[in-house]
Amino acid sequence: MSSWYALWTRSRHEPSVCRELGTRQVESFLPTVPRWSTWKDRKKKIDWPLFPGYCFARFDHDARFRVLNCTGVVSIVSFGGEPAAVPDQEIESVRRLVDSDLQYDPCPFVREGAMVEVVHGPLAGVTGRLLRKGPRAHLVLSVESVSQSVSVQVDAADVVPFG
Repeated sequence: MSSWYALWTRSRHEPSVCRELGTRQVESFLPTVPRWSTWKDRKKKIDWPLFPGYCFARFDHDARFRVLNCTGVVSIVSFGGEPAAVPDQEIESVRRLVDSDLQYDPCPFVREGAMVEVVHGPLAGVTGRLLRKGPRAHLVLSVESVSQSVSVQVDAADVVPFG
């Protein structure tokens, strides 16, 4: 059975790795965040990788070498010498956030804080860690295997303790 894995890529190779995985019939996911880039003569909105240096791919053990042979792939994120599967729920949470109209930004990985579940709005059913700053609450969605997180502002009334 295939699982999601985080791929560590060469710097700025995330989009090309995902394209090449597609040509090799491997499902991939590269979450991005829109950013304004400024040059001498113009400004342009560009989608930057949400987790720089990483993209995600779903494959089974037999496809491991096909993935590792993609140009720009450094390695599969592993623990104890074994590729570390990323839970489907973490991928789905980030995918739903990226597909929503909510504003979000990368943030430092957070271990402290209460786990919460969103009960209303476009992220209903998504779980994450809650940080409070002023009257708004920040929900932090984490992909633990790459120690990366993304934060989004949510209404504090839309979250309940998870568990």
